[in-house]
Amino acid sequence: MKLTKNQQLVYEALKQAEMPQTAYNLLDGLRDEGLRAPPQIYRALDKLLELELVHRLESLNAFVACAHQHHNDGFSAFSICNDCGAVEEFNLPQVSEILSDWSSQKAFVAETTTIEVRGHCAKCART
Repeated sequence: MKLTKNQQLVYEALKQAEMPQTAYNLLDGLRDEGLRAPPQIYRALDKLLELELVHRLESLNAFVACAHQHHNDGFSAFSICNDCGAVEEFNLPQVSEILSDWSSQKAFVAETTTIEVRGHCAKCART
C-alpha cells in the first residue's frame, strides 16, 4: 500500500512514539516536516485508521500505531496504565468470538470494537 507523504510522516511518528499521541502532539512534532494545520493531521489519521495501521484510544483521545499484523473483524484491546501512561495492545480471540456471537444473536452489525482496560502496569504496580 502506498501512503502519501503526510500519512507516512504521521504513521512513522506514531510508530516511534513511546506514548499515545494526540493530533495536536503530532502537529507540534511534525511542523518542521511541513505539516502546519490540524486538517492535515486529521486527514492522515483518518486514512491510517481506515487502513488499520493506527488505533484511536477513545478514553485518551489519542492515537497509537497498530502493534499487530492482523485484526479480528475490527476488534482491538488495550491496557492503559493510569500511572505512567504506558499502552499495550493485546489480542483476545475468545473475547472477539463472544462479541461476534452476541452480535449475531442480536442481529447487531458491529463495525468496530475497542476494549480499553485501565489500571497499573507491572512496573508501576511494584512501586
